[in-house]
Amino acid sequence: MSSKAITIGSRGSDLALWQAYHIKSKLESLEHSVEIKIIKTQGDIIQHLSFDKMEGKGFFTKEIEKELLEKTIDLAVHSYKDLETNYPKGLTIGAITDRANPRDVLLIRKENVDTSQKWELKAGALIGTSSARRKVQLKKHRPDISLDDIRGNVPTRVNKLRDGKFDAIVLAKAGLDRLEHDVSDLHVHVFDPTEFIPAPAQGALALQIREDDERMKEVMTKLNREDIATTTSIERRVLNLFEGGCQMPLGAYCLPSGNGEFELRAVMAESVNHGPVDVMLTGTDPEKLAQEAVAQLKSKALESIS
Repeated sequence: MSSKAITIGSRGSDLALWQAYHIKSKLESLEHSVEIKIIKTQGDIIQHLSFDKMEGKGFFTKEIEKELLEKTIDLAVHSYKDLETNYPKGLTIGAITDRANPRDVLLIRKENVDTSQKWELKAGALIGTSSARRKVQLKKHRPDISLDDIRGNVPTRVNKLRDGKFDAIVLAKAGLDRLEHDVSDLHVHVFDPTEFIPAPAQGALALQIREDDERMKEVMTKLNREDIATTTSIERRVLNLFEGGCQMPLGAYCLPSGNGEFELRAVMAESVNHGPVDVMLTGTDPEKLAQEAVAQLKSKALESIS
């Protein structure tokens, strides 16, 4: 057993705590003593604004990163998709581990199901989502639907749907799966990730540490999944090249396609008021693949508004 306990910093939501306890269990299996410290973030405190109306970036991570730099915690467990692509000076990602299903899910109240419509959702439905990426893709495929912002953790959003505030909502499948949330009273449509493209690194967990913490660097080598780290880094490089935060209308999804090649799909829009453009590319060089995707998306976006 390691002499000094590892302190994990986590948000207090059900999903964040599931993720923190999941990593705690992995570390304990490696003979480490582990504690969890709950930290409130701006994103947890401000519940009345949609994400794209909140100031700055990293509103689910900044307070946790501050405590990491101040050495009150040793490790932060993040949903990788929530992290900014440029990390604060002094911090680094020690490991990428455990990517759950990266797809998005449409939950529909059963009285709003119409099997003759795309995604089995009735015409003119009201969908709840605060994600700019989801909004532009929903409107692209179903221009008849209406959209409204929805905030709160997974159970809160599902209950808002059950209460009739929306006809359907969109959630990450990873969150539903990890929480084992019972949605048997609702109709579940799982999106095809090659059509409805997820957020970069959706479903993956990122373990953040201090750059100068040699002890934690050594610990992290046991948890890192190189295959997941590679594909998610390509997705996040696309986001980084656009200098976008987690609320930019941008999706990216990468898979190994054999023989050292990767298949990358990406979608972006200039804003929630613009229609999205998309690309699909293959290549062996992660950096070139991301750069080419961004160049093509920018070119297509310019053509679409000219």
